[in-house]
Amino acid sequence: MASSTVQQGTFNCSEYGNESCPEKERSLGVRITIYSFMAGAIFITVFGNLAMIVSISYFKQLHTPTNFLILSMAVTDFLLGFAIMPYSMIRSVENCWYFGIIFCKIHYSFDLMLSITSIFHLCSVAMDRFYAICYPLQYSTKITIPVIKWLLLLCWSVPGAFAFGVVFSEAYADGIEGYDILVACSSSCPVMFNKLWGTTLFMAGFFTPGSIMVGIYGKIFAVSRKHTRAINTLSENQSSQMRKDKKAAKTLGIVMGVFLFCWFPCFFTILLDPFLNFSTPVALFDALTWFGYFNSTCNPLIYGFFYPWFRRALKYILLGKIFSSHFHNTDLFTQKTE
Repeated sequence: MASSTVQQGTFNCSEYGNESCPEKERSLGVRITIYSFMAGAIFITVFGNLAMIVSISYFKQLHTPTNFLILSMAVTDFLLGFAIMPYSMIRSVENCWYFGIIFCKIHYSFDLMLSITSIFHLCSVAMDRFYAICYPLQYSTKITIPVIKWLLLLCWSVPGAFAFGVVFSEAYADGIEGYDILVACSSSCPVMFNKLWGTTLFMAGFFTPGSIMVGIYGKIFAVSRKHTRAINTLSENQSSQMRKDKKAAKTLGIVMGVFLFCWFPCFFTILLDPFLNFSTPVALFDALTWFGYFNSTCNPLIYGFFYPWFRRALKYILLGKIFSSHFHNTDLFTQKTE
């Protein structure tokens, strides 16, 4: 792509809107409805994940390897909701990018980075649960805080290097005919992946971590079924732990299912679009992108539904009890947690 060297006015932009935003195609009522729906999703994403962050950070008893992964994933989803989704909302509803080509690249780089980072975190949580359920005696030696730190470094650095490297080098658009003219003349912040990078993104950002999660969950599900059959023959402590493992497996399965349901259409479209000569309608691609965003909206709802400690922590946060001088850090655990 050569958009960085294109001078405005050197092309006939009549086919691309002459760099001005198009006439509003949607009525005011429709735009308000879409804004309300997207703003609601943003609100849940931001405050749901912020509640996860505060809960795990504040309560020291929640400082476990698993919860550190969940905490980092919540930070990722929070940033996606706070810094990315509002600009995407304006672009989607108004069908126009008001913020310039440089910020377009910055926005898309962070968008791509945070989306893949969230997916990598889900894969890491799956691996953590795999060791906890399938190899419980080795878990404490295999999954340590240093190991978690390396996992988190991987989850953040690889998507960051990929996203910013591909977008700012403009490698994603190599060989796309007319893309430089489209960037110079369009007001829509166009980013289209060529066949090579579309395939690379699909394989590295979705298919590989998704396949790992499916394989891990298959193994966890098999072990969980064995645990279920063995519960009646074990001691109370052993059976209690196995019930927790079963619940963790169920939660992981739901998280993974929501991930596949939300992200597959978007990544599959990115893969197919260059082979279909970029014929995917903009409105459809926007809708699929938001469908992927909703994965970050759903994550805190899932954890809130399945983990009593999170519901109690959220109650304490909303009531402001954690700011009370009489509130103790261990109060969350006066009831049995799971």
